[in-house]
Amino acid sequence: MQNCQIREINNKQIWEDFLLQCKDKTFLDSWNWGEFQKMTGSKIWRFGAYKDKELISIALVIKVEAKRGTFLFVPHGPVIKKSSDVGSLEVLLGELREIARKENCSFIRISPIWQKSEENIKIFEDLGFRDAPIHMHPEITWELDISPSEEELLMNMRKTTRYLIRQGLKNKDIEVIQSQDIKDVEKFNKLYQETVVRHHFAPFSLNYLKNEFLAFNSDNQILIFLGRYKGEIISSAMIIFWQDIAFYHQGASSHKYSKIPVSYLLQWEAIKQAKKRNCKTYNFWGIAPCFTEAKQGNSKSQAPNSKQIPSTKFQTNPKHQIPKSHPWYGLTLFKMGFGGSKKEYVKTQDFVLSKKYWLNYIVEKIRKHKRGL
Repeated sequence: MQNCQIREINNKQIWEDFLLQCKDKTFLDSWNWGEFQKMTGSKIWRFGAYKDKELISIALVIKVEAKRGTFLFVPHGPVIKKSSDVGSLEVLLGELREIARKENCSFIRISPIWQKSEENIKIFEDLGFRDAPIHMHPEITWELDISPSEEELLMNMRKTTRYLIRQGLKNKDIEVIQSQDIKDVEKFNKLYQETVVRHHFAPFSLNYLKNEFLAFNSDNQILIFLGRYKGEIISSAMIIFWQDIAFYHQGASSHKYSKIPVSYLLQWEAIKQAKKRNCKTYNFWGIAPCFTEAKQGNSKSQAPNSKQIPSTKFQTNPKHQIPKSHPWYGLTLFKMGFGGSKKEYVKTQDFVLSKKYWLNYIVEKIRKHKRGL
């Protein structure tokens, strides 16, 4: 792209103000996610692509150092304001290759925030990228437009979900608490560890969870929800409220009272809190990819952020479209029950820089197989 330059951005307001103008984004693009990465000890860069002095794209870059290899990672980026500025990716790649050489990285990984389409896939292919063996952040998310009234939202839910929420509201033994106390991260973690044992996934450490909470709490952008039944915490979630979106990022639950609808009521309370904060969207985060879709509108592939991108609606009861063997089967049904639609991004992309990459490739392939993903 001609007249495009990459510069570091060290001003929080410039960074956040640019993102306010962008439609496709997640909290992984936020300034505070970068601060969180620094708290965990990671080296980061915040880059902006400028065309004729105008900021047209931004990307948070993280240096990841692991036993399987060292690489540069761009989470849910780059964020581009106009579809006509996708060419800035090539200029960004040139900057990343130079940094990767200096930092002794074996590859560059990008987890795009661009709609999955033939056109967008080809952009990465033409630059020499390949599909990564595993994703690091969701490539498919479930999102709910929460601008309608509470009654309308309830009516658009799956019948069973609506019924369980109303049952939860009537049950005097159920209580949902909202907290900004760092000590409650430990309460969340206790239940989180129980969830790990039950579902066999690699957990985040308590220190990781505390740092995430602290990074967003300074700007009043995070809450811990604790769902109690007869005084016992059996469901919990960490919800991030950033710009006009709420994100259900971390969740945990007990199997002890599986028939008590605490988790349903907790999500409903989180949605209502998001509405109070003037959020337009509630992002349930990742879901399983295996269900039948019914596309609406023009199916022609579009560039990222195009206003003509069609929405994709799904059957309210997709039970038979998701393989029960998938580890996210139950969680996906739970999330979709609240209503909403799918958003799918281009798969995570790797740019290979050295032969060391292939050790990482093999390790991640094995890891993906073990997780059943």
